[in-house]
Amino acid sequence: MTDYSKLIKTLLPFTKKAGDAIMEVYDNDFDHELKSDGSPVTKADKAAEKILLNGLKRYAPGITVISEENPSSHVLKAPDIFFLVDALDGTREFLKRDGKGAFTVNIALIENNKPTLGIVYAPALKRMFYGATKLGAFENENEIQVLKVSKTNPVAVASESHRDIQTDQWLSDHKIKDTISIGSSLKFCLLACGEADIYPRFSPTMEWDTAAGDAILRAAGGMVSNLDGTPFQYGKDEYRNGAFIARGKGWGRK
Repeated sequence: MTDYSKLIKTLLPFTKKAGDAIMEVYDNDFDHELKSDGSPVTKADKAAEKILLNGLKRYAPGITVISEENPSSHVLKAPDIFFLVDALDGTREFLKRDGKGAFTVNIALIENNKPTLGIVYAPALKRMFYGATKLGAFENENEIQVLKVSKTNPVAVASESHRDIQTDQWLSDHKIKDTISIGSSLKFCLLACGEADIYPRFSPTMEWDTAAGDAILRAAGGMVSNLDGTPFQYGKDEYRNGAFIARGKGWGRK
């Protein structure tokens, strides 16, 4: 049995250290490169990933790590237990330097295709979210939970940089008028702490984008499902996600 409490306490310090490395770059002039898929990468991504991978190698040896900035890990077949790491989720928001701080450090533990532990740290906002199966979900040591009863006017969260026509149509079909546009895995965290009700996602994501926030949301009492209502799982081919709906207890659930 995994000791989630002990593992979180072990992982939090170097998650914070990775966030500090990101902010050191953020507060100074920097350039970015484009990867083969056209997505941006900066020295902040690389510095934070090095910290996280070194930490996981030291404190969780023997557990496979699939990370965004290590392409060789993307071809590995998913084992029963593995980590998913996105050292800088929301690089596009990071590059904007718009003061919103909507970029995060993500670490998730996957066991038998389910996200059982997640840490999401937004260093510019100093918001540290974490949670695990049977342990609950927390923000900066304070327990958090999803909204149990939907507001009269439900609030959706949507991608800041990747919002599409399908999302707008879904929101219109479900008569949702209030939307928070924000980047990175913070969308899951806003659901987990009761600041929003629903997060529909149709544009492409990778598993390291979603797993940590998904784990926290589930630990807070929420859920993530495929469009047909089946459970959202991990360890898929090439670690690519399909469309999904993330939600709290109060929206669309009995």
